[in-house]
Amino acid sequence: MAYRFEPLTKQHDRAAFRCASAPLNTYLQQIARKDAERHVAAAFVMVDDAAPAAIVGYYTLSAFAVDVTELPEAMQKKLPRYPRLPATLLGRLARDVRFPGTGSLLLMDALARAYQKSAEIASLAVVADAKDEAALTFYRKFGFAQLGSDPNRVFLPMGTIAELVGKQG
Repeated sequence: MAYRFEPLTKQHDRAAFRCASAPLNTYLQQIARKDAERHVAAAFVMVDDAAPAAIVGYYTLSAFAVDVTELPEAMQKKLPRYPRLPATLLGRLARDVRFPGTGSLLLMDALARAYQKSAEIASLAVVADAKDEAALTFYRKFGFAQLGSDPNRVFLPMGTIAELVGKQG
């Protein structure tokens, strides 16, 4: 299969998407396009070239601010003393149950997109909120670390993302 990533449009079949999480299904089917139109979250879908209307998976990105005190102390020492710093929020990430093993492809595209855009709109990290223990394990596999006191809020610095996506920044 040859996959590609593109912004969510009316041409994508949102109704047929089924992941293991009912709230993530509902979000894609009923809310994602509205959020994009309102500039609240940008939704990107992964599709197969052979069936470009069918959604294999999706993720959303939006601007975010990190309270500097939530970052690890070693990282804080290297940053300006602003109370909040820019980041990118990976708000949602889901794959259709019919396409196992594609979650890492979705994550890598989201990270690469966030890294690329950080040259134009500053972002020191990607932040994600893991919905459950399985999601937390998934993010940690890629090097995400806990952000602040919430055990399900994780982050990955742009320097690490640059290494993951094979770009030197």
